Amino acid sequence: MQIIIGWDIGGAHLKAARAEDGIITHAAQVPSPLWLGLEELDCAFAQAQAIVGRAPLNAITMTGELCDAFATREEGVVGLAGAAERLLAPGAVWFYAGRSGFVGAPEIAAHASDIASANWHASAALSGHRAPQALFIDMGSSTTDIIPIAGSRPAALGYADAARLGHGELVYTGLVRTFLMAGPKLVPFAGQWTPLMNEWFADMADVHRILGQLPAGADLTDTADGREKTAAASRARLARMIGRDSCEADAAAWDRLARFFAEAQLREIMDAAALVLSRSILDAGAPIVGAGVGRGVIRQIAHRFERPFVAFDELIEALPEARSKACDCAPACAAALVAAAQFSA
Repeated sequence: MQIIIGWDIGGAHLKAARAEDGIITHAAQVPSPLWLGLEELDCAFAQAQAIVGRAPLNAITMTGELCDAFATREEGVVGLAGAAERLLAPGAVWFYAGRSGFVGAPEIAAHASDIASANWHASAALSGHRAPQALFIDMGSSTTDIIPIAGSRPAALGYADAARLGHGELVYTGLVRTFLMAGPKLVPFAGQWTPLMNEWFADMADVHRILGQLPAGADLTDTADGREKTAAASRARLARMIGRDSCEADAAAWDRLARFFAEAQLREIMDAAALVLSRSILDAGAPIVGAGVGRGVIRQIAHRFERPFVAFDELIEALPEARSKACDCAPACAAALVAAAQFSA
């Protein structure tokens, strides 16, 4: 039996997916706040391994090199690669370098720019094997990737984050960790347009929790005020964003405000998707493939664009009990499955 674990090392979460003969059997997402130091990885890998186990072969992709624990992205790639090798020993470790394929430890420094934040490429490449023409959208806790797939291959104009931001292929908004003051500057409340406090009093996890749209297990980080994760507490945090207490209005008023924030976020992603679709390389009937904890939002976007929606887990083989988490952890699944195809050849 061929066993491979795919790992996606992010700046806030570590994701892992175990593939046995090309079938995802386990997947996990655990908190890993790298801005607190690289030692956070030790704890995160231990938590994930309690769920996915160990394997003789490990396939790594990453975005955590961007965190401010590192002075440069290259330093981050090398640092995270070294930590992964240490934590996964004695298993073999290979690193996904996007357009350059998988590389081993001796080649990491030479391919740092290809390895950096290439997890989107792994997911889109795997999706292209199953959906030759599609718009792949992965909405995670912090960011959203929007990648056209044409001719069974990723057809992105950008590769590194800077270029992807400019082409609408990377939108810095996510289901959980996005600060509300990073969205609209004026919001409607009590019959007037109201400016926001420029503080982290609430985030999109609060918005989606209020609306009942936050999937179980999606919010793994602390709240802005350290208080509980309930709809009432989220309304209190939301109220603070406009200089109020939640007792100043009824729940319906705060729910309307949350709905405005959710709609603004959805429109931001739709605008970027419209830019990508304006390249006219996808047929009108090409589906939108949705992945990540925010795929419920992506399903809404597919409906508005009048395109079929396909969940990422429908494109892979996975045990029923692993499907939902596998969809949350698409890049880790993709790393494992792309590696399985390469290393069995």
